[in-house]
Amino acid sequence: MKNSPYAGKLATSAMLVDVPKLIADYYAGIPDLAVPAQRVMFGTSGHRGSSLERSFNEWHILAISQAVCDYRAWQGINGPLFLGLDTHALSIPASASALEVLAANGVDVMLAHNDEFTPTPAISLAILTYNRGRRSGLADGVVITPSHNPPDAGGFKYNPPNGGAADTQVTAWIEARANALITSGLNGVKRMPHEQAMRASTTHRYDYLNAYVDELDQVIDMTAIRAESIRMAVDPLGGAGVHYWGRIAERYRLDLTVLNTQVDPTFRFMSVDWDGKIRMDPSSPFAMQSLLSRFEHDHSYDIAFACDTDHDRHGIVTKSAGLLPTNHYLAVAIDYLFQHRPLWSSEMSIGKTVVSSEIINRVGSKLDRRVLEVPAGFKWFAEGLHDGILGFCGEESAGATFSRIDGTVWTSDKDGITAALLSAEITARTGMDPGEIYAKLASELGAPVGGRIDAVATPVQKKKLSNISAQQLQCGELAGEQIQHIFTNAPGNNAAIGGVKVVTANGWFAARPSGTEDIYKIYAESFRDEEHLQRILLDAQAIVDLALNA
Repeated sequence: MKNSPYAGKLATSAMLVDVPKLIADYYAGIPDLAVPAQRVMFGTSGHRGSSLERSFNEWHILAISQAVCDYRAWQGINGPLFLGLDTHALSIPASASALEVLAANGVDVMLAHNDEFTPTPAISLAILTYNRGRRSGLADGVVITPSHNPPDAGGFKYNPPNGGAADTQVTAWIEARANALITSGLNGVKRMPHEQAMRASTTHRYDYLNAYVDELDQVIDMTAIRAESIRMAVDPLGGAGVHYWGRIAERYRLDLTVLNTQVDPTFRFMSVDWDGKIRMDPSSPFAMQSLLSRFEHDHSYDIAFACDTDHDRHGIVTKSAGLLPTNHYLAVAIDYLFQHRPLWSSEMSIGKTVVSSEIINRVGSKLDRRVLEVPAGFKWFAEGLHDGILGFCGEESAGATFSRIDGTVWTSDKDGITAALLSAEITARTGMDPGEIYAKLASELGAPVGGRIDAVATPVQKKKLSNISAQQLQCGELAGEQIQHIFTNAPGNNAAIGGVKVVTANGWFAARPSGTEDIYKIYAESFRDEEHLQRILLDAQAIVDLALNA
């Protein structure tokens, strides 16, 4: 798709969200469930929407919060609920609405000290820390965040006692209950005034920031980074970890410069993404333009990184390769960790999503480690991380987490902070930046080139694609190569991928319907060259279109 002429440039005043209107519409808008986009819908990481489109309003949050309370009662979850929020404008009113319901239901809620913004990994860590060794009275959590999405977006994510994003069975229950409550005009929603909820005996404070920062040396070799005097720069992109980085530098005596400490719900300091929208995506070279330009002209740093708004995603900037593509860094991180964590079990596996690069599989083979390939969504990794089966998990959209140095679980949700700091540890202990290490891996294992295209599809065709079978694909070859495998269920856990993946010796494609637009997405990769990639993409669209129109 064609890039906007504004891509990579600072946002103009005309692009900035009208925050007062956004908040007013949050309270005034009432969703119409006859409009599918206005229903409560949990995607791969919670319910997301905008008050401007009546897809994220107070009614949604009141209903979802009550549904969470009902789910907790049904499941016997009666420990504290850790509640966090990011820096999006809608997060503060949504957090207030959620507390009013949680308090009225008698839930012990843990709010951040000093009303600090809360990264997603800090919530996951808090849940796991509280639940360690417990069999009853377990804690869970809620993160109010739409992740890296534009400034007009809001989001609500529920994390059960395993600390990760809730799986589809849990979210389907909460989604159905929330929509029923909205249909009833919120009849059945318990609620108390916000001031009363803040004073309730069940409302507590929790120091997420120091609880998280003080344990980081159990995950990252801070001594190596400090000993080699690695010079780091970070841009929090105006996100929830904005005050964490200074504390990390102070606590571990690191040469770490925080380049941007601004928090502004319009995110006016961002360069806009490929489509002309403001999006706090650390994997996008357009959104990362400010940091890339700074790093290119200021040679005082060895490595730089950024995280998205709730700090569950990372972007790594190296001297050798600039902004390192997500899949490249995942491969490097895996290769490094499984060779530099001697206390990790020899049975620990690698988790990846079906649309992540095949080079991860090749790194896994090199390391003699099993690769568990699952559908899109980090929720599929939560149990494996929690139980110590998975040592590292990553997805193509720049989310990753990994075990502590001793092999026990750190977080079971994505952690952009540790993924970023790992790049400094890698540089310190190998003498090479991650870009240089990836170049060596690509020379040894093959250098994949990847791409994605969007194709038009009707709602009926999208539904057909999400339920497609291997037998419906009438093909034996892809881009001149014999097809080896056709997957409609992920090989790692046999869960439906909501589409199809086709694999040959030197390439693959995966096709999935969009959850928000009348299109389907084709991801592809070639271990030959760009020409071969384009042939795969063309053949893929022809194969899928034939099946959808049959």
